[in-house]
Order: sequence, then C-alpha cells, then structure tokens
Amino acid sequence: METRKIQRVSNGTYTVSLPREWAEEQGLSAGAVVDLHTHIDGLLVVQTADEREAARIDLTISDETATQLARILRAAYATGALEIHIEADGEFTGEQRTALRSVTRAMAGVTVADESESHVEIRNVLNSEEVSVRQSVRHLQFVALSRHREATAALLGDGPASTVADSDNRGDRLHGMVERYFVRSLSRLDEVDSLGESRPELFQFYEMAAELAQVATHADRIASSAADVDEPIDADLAAEVDAVATQARDAVETAVDATFAPDPDAVWSVFEARDDVRATTESIDRRLFEAADADYRTANAVERIRRTADCAGRIATVGLRAAIREGHTSDGVRVGVDSDEGSDSRVASGADE
Repeated sequence: METRKIQRVSNGTYTVSLPREWAEEQGLSAGAVVDLHTHIDGLLVVQTADEREAARIDLTISDETATQLARILRAAYATGALEIHIEADGEFTGEQRTALRSVTRAMAGVTVADESESHVEIRNVLNSEEVSVRQSVRHLQFVALSRHREATAALLGDGPASTVADSDNRGDRLHGMVERYFVRSLSRLDEVDSLGESRPELFQFYEMAAELAQVATHADRIASSAADVDEPIDADLAAEVDAVATQARDAVETAVDATFAPDPDAVWSVFEARDDVRATTESIDRRLFEAADADYRTANAVERIRRTADCAGRIATVGLRAAIREGHTSDGVRVGVDSDEGSDSRVASGADE
C-alpha cells in the first residue's frame, strides 16, 4: 500500500497522482481515459477499459461427459460472465446437448442466444438493477422450508411422497443466482452499487443461501426416505419426529430473521434449539438402532433433520457476526466498540462455532 497526499488545484478540484509503475503496467499515459467508481461502502476505484470488457467466457469441450459439462457450465455461470460461448471439438453429443439445455433452464436470467451442432452462446438478459439478492434469499428460505415441511409430512404418513424435481429446480436456481451476483460483486466494480447492498451484506446472503440450499437437499433426502419406507411409523415416534423437525425448521427461520435484522438474543436461541435437536435426534437414533424392527430409512430421515438444525446454527453464526459488526447488545453486554469511551469490543461468553 502507498500513501499519497491529496492536492488542490486552482479551480478547487482535488487531485491525487497515480503510481507511475501501475499506470505503465496498464498501458496508461497522459490523455488516457479511465472510469472512477464511487461505492456505497466508501471505496473509490480506478478502472481501465480492459477491465470493463472482461465479461465473456469462451469454453471448448471435447469428450467431457454430460455431468462434467453441466458442472463446467454452472461454474461459468457463477463467475458472473455476461456471455458464455461453448464450442465443441466436432459436434455435441446428444447427452451433452441435453445437459446444456437442462442446466441453462435452471439458471436465472439467461437465455440461449445462438445454437448450432457445435456451438452454443448463452447470454445474460437480467440487469443487476432488477435483482434483489436479499429477496432471493427470502424466497429460497420459503422454498427450502416448505419442501422440508412437505417431506416430513410424507414421512409421517400425512402427505404424498411427491417427486422433488420441481423443488430442486427452484432451490438450485435461487442459490445459483445469489452465488453469481456475490461473485460479480467481487470482480465487477459497478455491481455493488447496482445491487444496492454492501460487500459484507452480499457475503452474508451468499453464506445463508448456501445453507438454505443444504436445507432443501436435506428435505429431498427425507422425501426419498418417505417414498421408500414400507410400514407406517409408530404413532409415538411420529409425534416425536414431527416435533423435532418443526423445531429444526423454526431454528432456520429464526436464524435467517436474526441475520437480516441482527438480534443477538435470537441468535443464542438458535444455538440452544440446535443443541436440543441434536440431543433429541441422537436419542431417537439410539432407540431405532436398538429396535429389532426399525427401518434404517427412518433413521436416515432423522439424521437429515439433525443436519437441518446444524444449518440453522451456521446461519446463526452469520447473524452473530452481523450483530457484532453493527454493535448490538445482548444480555447487557456491549457487542462492538464504544467509540466514545474507547473501550475494547466484547462478546458475551458462549459464542458458538
């Protein structure tokens, strides 16, 4: 890092010189034009034209499997590129073409702009100003918890063990979009202002979306177990599983709320609920293991409920960081730095993870 003195010229404009070595590396000289970006998080950034135009990715594939191609395309989408050009070494196989179409349908805000036997051009059609990452996380929360509720009901015999394809699409689509715009905020200098969120907030949303996507995955596994279980679950066990699954879902919802609106007391309640779910599911699992007629698929579903509560705990950890950063209080203990008195920051004992 260099320190430079701000100068004031005759017309009242403030100026600061650019490092000569950096300017030469960028091919800049007197008279060159650069972009200046001011950001809502207080940064002023100088950007050259070459950096502005780095919005296209070109890929060449040959014998990649459909699964490999799907992963490559999802990774390219997550980089935040506005255009993805894929060329085949020859022609796409039927499996590759099916994978391209399937993954593209699961991506938010893109369309196939051009397609041939050996070429596909995927283009972004969604402006950042039209995107609400915050609302996308909320929508993902609704999708994940709704699916979890339906899957648990199916496991307990209170609903059909329906297919999970539609739910998978919605969850993957929302998670992928949040990841995409978080990555763009790291590499595209104008993205933070377009999205209307600070970088720390976007990182929080990215972390929450990853955990909510896991909640949706756990729900899908519960639904799969429900479809495979042969006999109805004992009524007493069903009531216990229903209660602990509800507690896990409530913990996820509370954790998300406590991160959007930092609330240390709510954060602590999530950690307590997570520990309660862990204890209850371990007890259920022990009894299932000892029972001669227990179905292992029920035990698998119970394990997914425990993992759902673990997701809530990790989201709550994100909320705790947000509370500390914003200087909220919990149980009379100041969280953050008191700038007036110059005291050290303190966090109540018992912080988790």
